Amino acid sequence: MDSLKDKIVCVTGASSGIGAACAIEFARHGAALLLAARRASQLDTFAAQLRSDHKIRTRTLALDVRNQQAVDRVFSSLPPDWADIDILVNNAGLSRGLSPLHEGSVQDWEEMIDTNVKGLLYVSRAVLPGMVKRNRGHVLNIGSIAGHQTYPGGNVYCASKFAVVGLTRGLRMDLLGTAVRVSIIDPGLVQTEFSNVRFRGDTDRAAKVYTNYTPLRASDIAEVVVFCATRPSHVTLAEVMVLPTDQASVGMVHKSL
Repeated sequence: MDSLKDKIVCVTGASSGIGAACAIEFARHGAALLLAARRASQLDTFAAQLRSDHKIRTRTLALDVRNQQAVDRVFSSLPPDWADIDILVNNAGLSRGLSPLHEGSVQDWEEMIDTNVKGLLYVSRAVLPGMVKRNRGHVLNIGSIAGHQTYPGGNVYCASKFAVVGLTRGLRMDLLGTAVRVSIIDPGLVQTEFSNVRFRGDTDRAAKVYTNYTPLRASDIAEVVVFCATRPSHVTLAEVMVLPTDQASVGMVHKSL
């Protein structure tokens, strides 16, 4: 098991959900955390708590990954003691709505594609040259079972996650011959803010997604992410799908009465 102590770990979408859970799990292992998210105040409070609880270094980046110029500016201006990122967790992502494509919102499509695909690309492009130059590092992309199986109403969201799978596989080919590793972790149903975001704050509708069965917790995914990151340097867990026991496929969930 590779030690994470004092390694610099960058997590996008770190203010809540899987991103925050990853930050907590890496903090438990003594990593230095570079935390990026749009909600600056919430992120700063979270980072302060991690410093207090785990006695680690943290730095926050108020960042919308959809803004390519901001991404370049933020990562190119990191101070020397934060610039050599060892591990990148591309977690920032979201879904909007469940409309059939012919009734869908172009604004929703753009938000999903700009965050889930282009944002991942922008951050990876900013961080990877340093990893390649140093000949070490690990990129861990948070995908989804929706990147392997499509469901009704999932059209553009699923397409964006299919893209993440393809990009991850392509990146692994691009980096062959270097010591930089690339992994994708594909969760099934995880109870986070995901459905609240999808349904724009309709908490009753969001809650129904997780009723009458036991969904995954964000911490379950974080544990898998850290497990991938701590394998010996000659081992890459390339693709890991994580499902709740009550889920067999993207559309098959056993719910008790």
